[in-house]
Amino acid sequence: DKTVLLFTLGLAGLTSVLSGLLPALQAAKTDLQTTLKDGGRLTTGAARDGMRKALLIAEVSLSLVLLVGAGLLVRSMWNLLHVDPGFKADNLLTLRVSLAGRGYSDQQLRMFYDECRARVQAVPGVRSVALAQSVPTQGASWNGVFIAADKPVPSRADMPNAGRLRVSPHYFETLGIKLLRGRLFTTADNSESQPVVVINETLARRIWPNEDPIGKRLKLGLPENQDEDSKPWREVVGVVNDVKMNGVDRDITLQTYLPYAQMPSNSLGLVVRAERNPAALASAVEQAIHAIDKDLPVFSVWTMDQLLGNSLAQRRLTLVLLASLATLALLLAAIGIYGVIAYSVRLRTHELGLRMALGAQPRDVLALILKQGLKLTLIGIGLGLVAAFALTRWMASLLFGVPATDVLTFGVIAVTLLLVALVACWIPARRATKVDPMIALRSD
Repeated sequence: DKTVLLFTLGLAGLTSVLSGLLPALQAAKTDLQTTLKDGGRLTTGAARDGMRKALLIAEVSLSLVLLVGAGLLVRSMWNLLHVDPGFKADNLLTLRVSLAGRGYSDQQLRMFYDECRARVQAVPGVRSVALAQSVPTQGASWNGVFIAADKPVPSRADMPNAGRLRVSPHYFETLGIKLLRGRLFTTADNSESQPVVVINETLARRIWPNEDPIGKRLKLGLPENQDEDSKPWREVVGVVNDVKMNGVDRDITLQTYLPYAQMPSNSLGLVVRAERNPAALASAVEQAIHAIDKDLPVFSVWTMDQLLGNSLAQRRLTLVLLASLATLALLLAAIGIYGVIAYSVRLRTHELGLRMALGAQPRDVLALILKQGLKLTLIGIGLGLVAAFALTRWMASLLFGVPATDVLTFGVIAVTLLLVALVACWIPARRATKVDPMIALRSD
């Protein structure tokens, strides 16, 4: 993008000019006569020294803020990677098949998908196959309100809303979703049988707290739109564990599962449990489906691990960008600390030589220089902690399982920055201990 490139180059040029403007103006005000009279020795004024220290403190503060933000995101990502999604994601392959626009009747849809499942099940390396309108991390196929037969009908604003997902028998077994109460769907749950529904644990606790939901009845949709033929009462036959349907970083929602044989759809997905590497089965599974209809579109072929990774892609990108900026800021802060202390050592060569000539030990000189650098660093860390405490609250929506003011993260980052500063100060400080007093005094 030429516009972005030109803007970036222009911004870089403007930053360079502004960064060099103040030092240039200060250099222009230098008294040449005084400088020549001093024999060309390094000189510095209180204003310039104060400016260097202020910039160093600002660098340390900024790097701490960025490092704290990156640290919080790292902890959030760690928490997300260890969240139980409610199913077994390993060795799962997912794909979609659509019959939209082909004019299939409900019976033809059932026959097609039954044959499709049977052919895929016969592929070598396939352990089990199930059908579903959607798979975890991609959300429910649709959401809607419902009413319970044994509960008062609430106002429209207070009506519970649940995800609705049409699935086939063996769906729960294929994904490794646990049955907590009752039973799962079987082939007997068809268009001729009693309408049934399986619910998740959260819905059971919400609607029937301290009750056994098995055998209870519910209807999907608004009360005024109820039609016994299209919206029959459904018997709750099973309760399964909660599943992160909308992504591992999202809250658990109310969820209902419906047998697809009772509510056929012209667009269903397949979930395939493989013996091992599921990606290696993708081609064979597609061939099995095309054996039924070679023109049938098969799309969205993903392993479940890929889907889980994709659901965290935005968070991962944010983490990488902020971590990169934080690392760069830390590097610049370390270079800045080293530069300021090294320059200070050069300016104080005569003073250090005189101290050593009067009996100061190398460790005394080392402590003197380290104290100077660490004092500035601690001021920067203190200001950075205050700024980070105020600013990280704005990134609370990006965090998961960790507070925006997490004491552990703040403490670890502060100690890390202090150690980096100690190393940056140590190098010029060690050099200062090797100053020869006679040479230092003679050079003055």
